[in-house]
Amino acid sequence: MSHAFAGILLALLAIGACAAPAPVRIGLDAEFGLDNSTSAQAVELGLRSAIGEINRAGGVLGGRPIELVNKDHRSLPARGIRNIEEFARMPDLVAVFGGRFSPVIIEELPTLKSTRTLFMAAWSSADMIVDNGMQPNYVYRLSLRDSLAMPKMLDTARKRGLRNVGLLLTNTSWGRSNLAAAEKFVEANKDIRIVKTAWYNWRDQTLVARYKALRNAGAQIIVLVANDDEAAVLVREVAALPQAERMPILSHWGVTGGEFTRQAGPALHQVDFSVIQTFSFFNADKKRLARFMNAAAAVSTIRRIEEIDGPVGVAHAYDLMHILAKAIDLAGSTDRKKVRDALEKVRRHEGLIKTYSPPFTPARHEALGARELLIARYRKDGVLVPTDD
Repeated sequence: MSHAFAGILLALLAIGACAAPAPVRIGLDAEFGLDNSTSAQAVELGLRSAIGEINRAGGVLGGRPIELVNKDHRSLPARGIRNIEEFARMPDLVAVFGGRFSPVIIEELPTLKSTRTLFMAAWSSADMIVDNGMQPNYVYRLSLRDSLAMPKMLDTARKRGLRNVGLLLTNTSWGRSNLAAAEKFVEANKDIRIVKTAWYNWRDQTLVARYKALRNAGAQIIVLVANDDEAAVLVREVAALPQAERMPILSHWGVTGGEFTRQAGPALHQVDFSVIQTFSFFNADKKRLARFMNAAAAVSTIRRIEEIDGPVGVAHAYDLMHILAKAIDLAGSTDRKKVRDALEKVRRHEGLIKTYSPPFTPARHEALGARELLIARYRKDGVLVPTDD
């Protein structure tokens, strides 16, 4: 090969490299560094599975690949705010996905508003994340909402014939969001009542005194709003009580975002414990499930649905990423305002969880509703499966 020809070849390769389409960036701000937590990893799995499919089909905007950028807030609001500021300055970053913790996202809202950063809530459930007063609103959610979750849990208790409820809530904005939803429900449903509300703080090492106070107040069932660490403490303490003192526990879904079953240990199967969910892979449409499993296998070691940790986070992020990609193409741009507006114009998406027709509207930034809610229990092998109640 002559030096002249080699020079031309190198020049052509350089031009080709320069001509490679620039990536469209998507951020993930979540609790990667939190001990025992699997929620950030679940959202990431859903995103990477969807992004792989989208990129294999040609990407967005006529051939631009989507690139995922992760940042760890470790469940600390100050870190989350800093992450949002950094994401907002990032070229061609269209939107940021969030993780499990509502209190972190609530603290980020002013920064999201000031930077007009498009935020996709794929797990967090506090009402005010979406009901935030922004005009226009840059937050969209495909997840549970506390004002839907609490009525479902209270109605489940009532259907079981347990009408005297004790609330055990985390002393955070997430706990207060659930209390407001519970009080609204019982005001409209006089055949069920909250006998007492007990509060605990994050990282409390014992909850049994609060549990006993609720039981002494006449509670027949505990409705628990907790994450995995505190819920595991409670389960171990309840299992240590005499059988007659063990009340059923109906839990919000924060417990599914970590290593709850490992932390609870054998005690979990000595307590009547159930969890609210929006989705179960065990109920999924077979064709859509097969498509997802192929996508997940391309980016992970997952081969069976029993291996999926934090299933709701995975499914939510997967569907939400596909919807966002449609909005990016509809907008014809990475401009966040244009993509925000386009999210309200996506007419239909056949997702893993359901068919969205449409996913969002100007008046509705919530993609899921009461029809998707279900109750699940842990099998002996620690896998969460839907139940009939």
